[in-house]
Amino acid sequence: MAFPQGLPSGPSLRTFPHGLPSGPSLRPDLTQLYWGLCIPTRAVCDAETIFALSSGHGRCGVAVVRVSGPASSMVLRNMAGLTQALPPPRTALLRRITDPQSKELLDRGLVLWFKGPHSFTGEDSAEFHIHGGPAVITAVLQALGSLEGVRPAEAGEFTRRAFHAGKLGLTEVEGLGDLIHAETEAQRRQALRQMDGELGRLYQDWSYRLKRCLAHVEAFIDFSEDELIEDGVLNQVDSSVRQLETEIERHLKDERRGERLRTGVQVVIAGATNAGKSSLLNTLCQRPAAIVSPIAGTTRDIVETSLDIGGFPVLLSDTAGLRDSSDSVEREGVRRARQRVEQADLTLVVVDSTQLPPDPQLVPAFLQEHLSTVLPSPEAGMKAASDRVLLVLNKSDLVPEEQRERTEGELRERPGLPPACFLSCSTSTGLEDFLTVLQSRVKTLCGDPLSGAPSLTQARHRAHLQQSVQALNQYHQYRDQDLALAAEGVRLALTHLGRITGRVGAEEILDIIFRDFCIGK
Repeated sequence: MAFPQGLPSGPSLRTFPHGLPSGPSLRPDLTQLYWGLCIPTRAVCDAETIFALSSGHGRCGVAVVRVSGPASSMVLRNMAGLTQALPPPRTALLRRITDPQSKELLDRGLVLWFKGPHSFTGEDSAEFHIHGGPAVITAVLQALGSLEGVRPAEAGEFTRRAFHAGKLGLTEVEGLGDLIHAETEAQRRQALRQMDGELGRLYQDWSYRLKRCLAHVEAFIDFSEDELIEDGVLNQVDSSVRQLETEIERHLKDERRGERLRTGVQVVIAGATNAGKSSLLNTLCQRPAAIVSPIAGTTRDIVETSLDIGGFPVLLSDTAGLRDSSDSVEREGVRRARQRVEQADLTLVVVDSTQLPPDPQLVPAFLQEHLSTVLPSPEAGMKAASDRVLLVLNKSDLVPEEQRERTEGELRERPGLPPACFLSCSTSTGLEDFLTVLQSRVKTLCGDPLSGAPSLTQARHRAHLQQSVQALNQYHQYRDQDLALAAEGVRLALTHLGRITGRVGAEEILDIIFRDFCIGK
């Protein structure tokens, strides 16, 4: 089910007695996920019943209007004319949907009843599956807004209630948001895996182990003098903390694959003027996204387009040709181009094949020198040797076939250079081979979302995990000096993990103390 994306606008909706929710629609990126540290901007009021269009805007065959809260059964009876028992839960019933005030027929559609806690939000809920015309949707929403104790939902409020009811953890909420916004197959797979709770279970396992460590340390502080704590408990904590540090640090060393897959791989087209950069952009996106001209310096600003390459999201950027210029506007374009290259996950360095030396043996040195003018210094050599650069030798149709073949052979024998692909944007010769190499590089940058441990997908996860590692370092620092300060390090690490999942509490630590140590026996 989707986040409600607000309600249709227009003067006809001004009759809602409770007003419309204000503020931008919530895109669950959630650097501010769920209102900071799991604290909502407004308390969830159990007496309030909310409703919203859940199926998105625009004309469609069927629209879904969702209702959640204690008055859901009343809403269903009044809107669907149910004078006796409610329909069995999760069973569709075809009904005449009427305005509860005027009794006017609004539509004929399916209604469903979900008895709490067996619903998405954990509350009593109802759904109206109606025809998806704007007039029908508006009439139904107006009728719902006229009922006492029922108000329009705020953005993300259904999912917020599901979180507070324990139906979803924060990582699962983020996975749900990513699934709704997924545009490629790989994004869908990653989001579904996270929504299924796999990432949350990993963090919960770390939290549980940290709770045990904290419980054991605090028990040692409070009860070791009474000889109620067995020997070696702190050594066990030392070992556990080191193991956790190792696992979290390994999780952090993912080269941001999950975040990159979620937001898109930044691929930048760079090179000298008139090398065919804009032609390459147009060829890849299969539309005239950038102006192509024989006049050098046509592209001044960044031209961006989103692509799906082999199921992976790519944000492709065309940049200004790199050269010295007296034109202040072009100089600004060159500055932005160099800045974008520094930020790129993958740089496509476009070279005019007709400018290559006639002697194939001189081509590798020529390309190496050219890379030094395109890639940021002093890391040009490092980037060129990595998987972050592809050489695109454009205008290959203007180079004699024999020369091209000898050059390709020479380049294959020079492993220090990035992969080079001969390509003609005008004839599409070599395009298939180039796309194969490009897809391979993009897949390497994103990784396989279904293999190995679940990926880090959010910047906030990374920040809290880094702070957890720092807090565990505090434990080692003070372990032999002040055990209370060492315990505080473990507590801070646990707090940061809890802020990722939204679940941490002192009572759980006390439960472990009494269960593991049987204090006072």
